[in-house]
Amino acid sequence: MKNSWFKLVCNKTELQLVGTLNGGQSFRWKKHPQNNDQWIGVFSKKVWILKQEENCILYQVLEKSENQDENHYNLLLKTYFQLDLNLAKYYSEWSECDRYFKDAAKQFYGIRILKQDLTENIFSFICSSNNHISRISSMVEKLAKFYGEEICEYEGEMYYSFPDVASLAQDSVEDKLKANGFGYRSKYISKSAQHISNEGGENWLAKLRDMEYADAKKTLMKLTGVGAKVADCISLMSLGHLGSVPVDTHVYQIAKRLYMPKLPNNKTVTEKVYNEIGDHFRQLYGPLAGWAHTVLFCADLKKFQGNNVDSEEINSTTKKKKKSK
Repeated sequence: MKNSWFKLVCNKTELQLVGTLNGGQSFRWKKHPQNNDQWIGVFSKKVWILKQEENCILYQVLEKSENQDENHYNLLLKTYFQLDLNLAKYYSEWSECDRYFKDAAKQFYGIRILKQDLTENIFSFICSSNNHISRISSMVEKLAKFYGEEICEYEGEMYYSFPDVASLAQDSVEDKLKANGFGYRSKYISKSAQHISNEGGENWLAKLRDMEYADAKKTLMKLTGVGAKVADCISLMSLGHLGSVPVDTHVYQIAKRLYMPKLPNNKTVTEKVYNEIGDHFRQLYGPLAGWAHTVLFCADLKKFQGNNVDSEEINSTTKKKKKSK
């Protein structure tokens, strides 16, 4: 297996790896075990090693194939990071209409919404229910190990692709996941996979990709364990509905503290309040409100407090916030 280094030209103001990969969007990225300035993760059935430079991303691709094509890899990365979108333009627009965003953008530049595999995103966020980053990541890796395909071994660790729906719909899945620490999410995963399979499997997923936002969200919420917030995460990160605004207790607190002080003091987010918050951000930021909200979410988690962004601090803070939900 060749380990050539390739280059994707991209200024770090347009793509910041730390905030993008470690902000709770995808659960398959981690710091390289030997090189703290590199990230290692899995998407598109390949293992990727990424390194941030001032004006580019250096990367390696590990897979079974010996035929490496830099142009093909660059296209995959551009799609994954949605680099066709001029982020500086939108940051400028959002900063003009919101002083809080303008302040956050000084350090939270280059935060991008990942264009993720739909199947992986659905089941990853089912795992996220009342959970924290490290445990979600562990569950997602177990799903890949149990039901995915081997990609390659690297530094003594085997990497796996995320399984397809049919693999997760097997009758034995719920019991195996329960035995491996998934708790009530075992049933959620099994029942959701079976629902998708019974409704057409890949055809169901294809139809979902073609739906308008409201229909897609309604359809996703028919899955066991998928509520409004998880449906909005999937809509935002896999279906291209960039106006989707996932609202949890943390986003509720941001909204009440900075934007909507008259919101009721609820411990849980009601459907009415959920919709009011989403509509407020959509009115403020426009059709990419979900993207702008993600930047605020990262900034308010205090992941990047201070001049130096430290990924370990991000993980620690995120875990605490997740546990408090």
